[in-house]
Amino acid sequence: MKDQANPRSKVPLAGRLAGKTAIITGGANGMGRAAVEMFAEAGARVAVFDIAVEAGRRLEAEQQGLGRNVMFVETDCTQSDAVRAALAEVNAVWGPVDTLFSHAGTIIVKPLHDTTDADYDRLMAINVRSSFIVCREVVAQMRANGGGNIVITSSIGGEKGFALESVYCMTKGAVLQLARSIAAEYRDENIRANAVCPGFVKTAHGLREIDELDGLGQTWSEGSLSGVQGRICEPEEVAAAALWLCSDEASFVNGTALYVDNGWYAKG
Repeated sequence: MKDQANPRSKVPLAGRLAGKTAIITGGANGMGRAAVEMFAEAGARVAVFDIAVEAGRRLEAEQQGLGRNVMFVETDCTQSDAVRAALAEVNAVWGPVDTLFSHAGTIIVKPLHDTTDADYDRLMAINVRSSFIVCREVVAQMRANGGGNIVITSSIGGEKGFALESVYCMTKGAVLQLARSIAAEYRDENIRANAVCPGFVKTAHGLREIDELDGLGQTWSEGSLSGVQGRICEPEEVAAAALWLCSDEASFVNGTALYVDNGWYAKG
């Protein structure tokens, strides 16, 4: 693949999320971590809900060392009681939450005929159940406090079908529809909900996906990747899209799927 530099220049972030209290699920690593750093730099108080304790604590310390308001709360977002307890912890320190980036998720690359019930249950729990629980609990709080903004991480696979990723695509279609449904149901209560839909992203998750697809014969050579999205996406580019959707700059954007894929979806 031809070397194409990331053209995104440093965008001034200070003040763009000033006064907001945000939760980012799956925020200890990858795109979630990039979002934590950007949201905090933009002035938000950011609570990280994740099961990756070591990475989460390290991120909290690093961000607090920069004078930013970041709190890590060890949370299994697939469990209602754990989410309620984590939310109560945030509320006790910072008050009501008005911003949510529901990002927690994973992938299983496997032919459908080899996919087990356990594979299905695991992916549905991490990708769908977690988003359902967190959105449900946060929406209740937003309704009581004048509204808020929700962004959910879907995928280009939320509307495109991909071989070897059938259950993953199911889960990403589900959370895309969750975002749209929240937008439709709660618009008049000043709650917006949107989804970001990335292509391949340069994170441990994204690179593992490419490796596993390659191992099963769906080879993503440099030329193949160049043909669909030009170059691999940087995690900060997805985080920047989520930040924009959570900001007042996107005040009339509601129920949309924002593709962060350099035209892959548009090309068909």
